[in-house]
Amino acid sequence: MLHVVLHQPEIPPNTGNVIRLAANCGAQLHLVQPLGFRMEDRLLRRAGLDYHEHARVMLHPDWPACRAWLGRRRLFALTTRARRVYAQCAFDDEDAFVFGAETSGLPQAILDEFPEERRLRIPMRAGSRSLNLSNAVAVVVMEAWRQGGFAGAG
Repeated sequence: MLHVVLHQPEIPPNTGNVIRLAANCGAQLHLVQPLGFRMEDRLLRRAGLDYHEHARVMLHPDWPACRAWLGRRRLFALTTRARRVYAQCAFDDEDAFVFGAETSGLPQAILDEFPEERRLRIPMRAGSRSLNLSNAVAVVVMEAWRQGGFAGAG
C-alpha cells in the first residue's frame, strides 16, 4: 500500500480531495499535526464526499511520530526545490510520499532528512511557483500506482 503524508496541511478542501484519492487508489493517508482545520470541518467533509469511511487516515502529533510509524519504508519528499523529477523514479508499493503545507512547503529541517535522490519535484513551466497540493499528490500517487500495475483496481 502506498502512503501519503501531508505535513501540517492548511486548506480543508485539499485534504478532502486527498482523502478521496486515497480511498480510490488504496493509499494510506497520514496527517501530521497541527492541522490548519478540524477534522470535522464541513469543507473537508464536502471535498471528500462519502469517501471518508473508505479511506485509511492516521493523525500523527508531529513529524517524528509519523516518521517512526512509517518505519523502514522508502520516503520521498516532494518539493519545488528538488532536482530530480518524480517520473524518473521506480516506485515500490510501500513507498511514502511526503508533502508540505500549501503556503510554505516542507520545512528545511525536514527536507534535510532526505538524501538528494529522495527529493522529487513535479516539472512546471518556468515562472510557475507550485501546483495545488491535492493536484500534486494526485500526479505522484497515480504514477506510483500505475507503476505497480494499478494493484487492487477493478
